[in-house]
Amino acid sequence: MEFDLVVKGLSKDFGSFRAVDDVSFTVPKGSFFSILGPSGCGKTTLLRMIAGFEEPSKGEIEISGQNMTGVPPNRRSVNLVFQHLALFPMMDVAENIAFGLKRRKLSRAEIRKRTAEILERVELPGFENKRIHQLSGGQKQRVAIARCLVLEPRVLLLDEPLGALDLKLREQMKVELKKLQGKIGTTFIYITHDQSEALVMSDTVAVMNKGCFEQVGTPRELYGDPLTPFVAGFVGDTNRWSGRVEEILTDEIVIRTDEGFVFRVRAKNVQQQGQVTLFLRPESIILDPIPTDNLNTFEVTVRAILFDGANSRLLTSTAAGHELLVALPQNRAFEHIGPGMTITLGWHPYSGIAFAQPEESHI
Repeated sequence: MEFDLVVKGLSKDFGSFRAVDDVSFTVPKGSFFSILGPSGCGKTTLLRMIAGFEEPSKGEIEISGQNMTGVPPNRRSVNLVFQHLALFPMMDVAENIAFGLKRRKLSRAEIRKRTAEILERVELPGFENKRIHQLSGGQKQRVAIARCLVLEPRVLLLDEPLGALDLKLREQMKVELKKLQGKIGTTFIYITHDQSEALVMSDTVAVMNKGCFEQVGTPRELYGDPLTPFVAGFVGDTNRWSGRVEEILTDEIVIRTDEGFVFRVRAKNVQQQGQVTLFLRPESIILDPIPTDNLNTFEVTVRAILFDGANSRLLTSTAAGHELLVALPQNRAFEHIGPGMTITLGWHPYSGIAFAQPEESHI
């Protein structure tokens, strides 16, 4: 397999603070790779080191097989799209796109040809003479990407480029960016704190926390089989319980929650009896389940109906006051459910996942 980006043991220190801590990963040619994490986790610093704007404290970066140690940003086969796009308002669309080509001293004919070609590829043909203020937010986004792609980089770096857009346009642009990347075939490295962006667009996602990668995998793997409590809690919505292991079986464990429920559940890194945290997705919970020995069942009180079209949910609570979100399936009618009602919920043991809690230190 051919890789456009190889990162080996990369770290970055700012004084005594380590922003990026021994990160290694590879990005196959032509893929969409996202780095997902909360603000302050180190993802922008990592991107800036790949672009050449920050010098690593240690480690190596290879772009298309070339070691980037000591190579300045303008000599790297990468381009960076910023959140605020940095388009030049005094220039029209063609002049914005041609800016880098002029600095490379290409002929006017070649610049016109390549500008028209890239506008065609980003589905903005005939926009050469438009002023930036005449464009919609999505069109500005595509112009900023076109300005980078016209320089034919091996890797396009995108630093939260949808963050300044309104919600509806962000939803639209997620699909547009995925289609654009597939059409053009350039390798995209995309950083975001928005899990939906990462899951919808990416071939591979790295979840970053406190300067390290917690897990690297496909969106389906991260969502369905998280390897750490942080990934389980950060990727997608989830309900949580604290409890204690009562029995370790072959394929699952039996836990008793702090409020007394006894559940069977699959487990990660649970080697012995002790405290665990259980994660359960809202859509994994079954309303009014048919009684069976294979399900964990319990009763809750409905507190509110959170209507959001296809994403509508119930806010419920147990007798002990523990709140749970429950997704409302679209293939059943639930008009009979209302606030104050007591209902039965169930879930399959494999739908939840439990992680051992770190032992408290004793001073």
